[in-house]
Amino acid sequence: MKEVSRGNEKAFRQLFHDYADYLHTYIWQLTKSKEMAEEVVQDIFLQIWMSRETLSNIRNFRTYLFVISRNHALNALKKLIREKKRHSAWEQTQQPGEEPEDIEAGLSIVEEAIRALPPQQQKAWLLSRKQGKKYHEIAAEMELSRETVKKYIGYATHSIMEYVSRRLDVLLLIALMNLD
Repeated sequence: MKEVSRGNEKAFRQLFHDYADYLHTYIWQLTKSKEMAEEVVQDIFLQIWMSRETLSNIRNFRTYLFVISRNHALNALKKLIREKKRHSAWEQTQQPGEEPEDIEAGLSIVEEAIRALPPQQQKAWLLSRKQGKKYHEIAAEMELSRETVKKYIGYATHSIMEYVSRRLDVLLLIALMNLD
């Protein structure tokens, strides 16, 4: 632990190899999702590396690891439930056979945002969101690390949301001005 807290990457890799499989099994038991378990394990070890200086203060690393993992997994499940509820609520507001008038405009804005992304981010995002590929599959196809793919997709998602948000604000303002 002291070596990891000093920034020793070899010690960190060993720590990862010592605990990753146990942790993955534990998270899978909580979430019943292989993908979510993989994500949580990666996030946990990234968090550990980012706060490695504090590791020397931890008396029982195994207990610490499983507590933060449980909390992280539960937060991920809560987020998933919230997203499903939002989607369900949105579906209930839609009339059968009736499409909102602004869907085409909204999709057009999203497509513009995607085209504005840097090439690598765009490719990673499209492989993930349009083709449904997992991070490790995208990493292999693009010859990048899984973490790089994860960052690219995160940056791309943030950029798309920012772009869409700015454009929708303008469209809303125009629509409000045309209500007279």
